[in-house]
Amino acid sequence: MNVPGPPAASDDFHARFSRRIQWLTIALGFFSAAAVAFSISPKTGLGIAIGTVLAWLSYRWMDRGLGVLVSAATAQEGVSQPRVPIGVYVRFGGRYVLIGVLVYATVSILHVPLVAVVTGLFALGAGAAAEGLYELFAKSP
Repeated sequence: MNVPGPPAASDDFHARFSRRIQWLTIALGFFSAAAVAFSISPKTGLGIAIGTVLAWLSYRWMDRGLGVLVSAATAQEGVSQPRVPIGVYVRFGGRYVLIGVLVYATVSILHVPLVAVVTGLFALGAGAAAEGLYELFAKSP
């Protein structure tokens, strides 16, 4: 049975985990964008870079929104219906609206391939997978 550690240790772990995911997302996405820009086309590389930035921004908003949600729920422990600030809902929905608008603008104005921008959005998944592998092998005996 796993017993969670003190809240300070858990917060510190989450902060390090979140920073690594963000760093890995940017690093892997921009490395891929540079490789594609040199090997295929600069516009395709730009699309991957833009998608990477959007994925990173979306993760940051989600992480902060979840932090506020957890804090609000913890502060209202024992209340049957905890009150959640409306800004949390705006951030959760707003990040999808922002991604949609910016992807549309990027594709229509800069004439960047849509597939490249969507591929850049997958950088967050690559960063999370790399972080998971790091946690798996760094903690191994």
